[in-house]
Amino acid sequence: MAFGLYIHIPYCQAKCPYCDFNSYAAERWPEADYVEALVCELDHYAQQAPWADAAITTVFFGGGTPSLFAPASIEKVLTAVFAHWRVDDSAPLEVTLEANPGTVTLEKLRALRATGVNRLSVGVQSFHAHHLCRLGRIHDATQAVAAVEQARQAGFANVGIDLIFALPEQTAAEWESDLTQACRLCPEHISAYNLTYEEGTPFASLRQRGVLRPLPEETEVAMFTGTQEILSAAGYVQYEISNYARSGYRCRHNLTYWRGGDYLGVGAGAHSYARPTTVDANAVCGRRWSNARAPYIYLQSVAQRRHARAHVEDLDARRARGEFVFLSLRCLDGFDAAEFRQRFGNDFPALFPHAADLCDGGLLECSGGRWQLTPRGVLLADSVFSSFL
Repeated sequence: MAFGLYIHIPYCQAKCPYCDFNSYAAERWPEADYVEALVCELDHYAQQAPWADAAITTVFFGGGTPSLFAPASIEKVLTAVFAHWRVDDSAPLEVTLEANPGTVTLEKLRALRATGVNRLSVGVQSFHAHHLCRLGRIHDATQAVAAVEQARQAGFANVGIDLIFALPEQTAAEWESDLTQACRLCPEHISAYNLTYEEGTPFASLRQRGVLRPLPEETEVAMFTGTQEILSAAGYVQYEISNYARSGYRCRHNLTYWRGGDYLGVGAGAHSYARPTTVDANAVCGRRWSNARAPYIYLQSVAQRRHARAHVEDLDARRARGEFVFLSLRCLDGFDAAEFRQRFGNDFPALFPHAADLCDGGLLECSGGRWQLTPRGVLLADSVFSSFL
């Protein structure tokens, strides 16, 4: 068994009003105690099935803002990881750390690179000052550019940039400008996310009160298709609905999620998933769990039990195969029909008869033995996905 490891660091200098991730604004954070808890949790799972005899494929520090932590803290966590698990030899180990401009310096980036982090994901979101202000970001465009340039100087050969489009009052020209600026920095990876108004966020409340108005749907669609054209012309391949990469630089950690692989999450609010080696129509077909979300409860739980599991869910065959389909279809190359049969004991159309209707409607197709969304299906992906759940 091989798996991806996710390490959640929940602290931020400011909470962005559109964000529904498990993150908390703080002037100070218990960095030493939190790192000790991560190390303890890693030690616990390294002795538990199915992780004990597994190999690690990727490591991903997400948040929150992991770049707020000192390189020595990141190194301590990675030392624990490598003390417990061997590295899968099928591909070079990918170790990603999310970083926000304004929280890194050249010196810090060099130190992070020396710890073994070899992929940096930079949360730029926009290069326009008024949009950055509305999004609650603490950096400006100059700092965003500097963060990417300093990452290069620090020795990072794999850098990704995150952007958001369909912002309130954003124009097509502004979005095109953001994409053009991102391409000038020559990152290996670009994530272009459509803004969503997540329940419970300040943005959702402002939308409900009429203070923020989403862009018209046709404008969002035009921005999405424009993104495909601009990034394709710049040499980036769209491999997932919101993600583009140069050849050889797809985010392998995220592909573990989308392809139904096993992953272990440690830290406050982190999620994990493990699948059984065989699938029976009437048996549990996977188990997932999540940690306590609040950092102080997480710390208490790990101190008492050496883990912080707060919610556990067993997946039956119907739920497992539905989730496998919609997650796999997020990737433009979809999923292999033979792999589906091996996993679930039957052909995809036999278990999901409505796939024929999706094909007739021009949303889904089977090409070269792989089921995948059509270009029209990509535009209507949410509707397609919901039909499998």
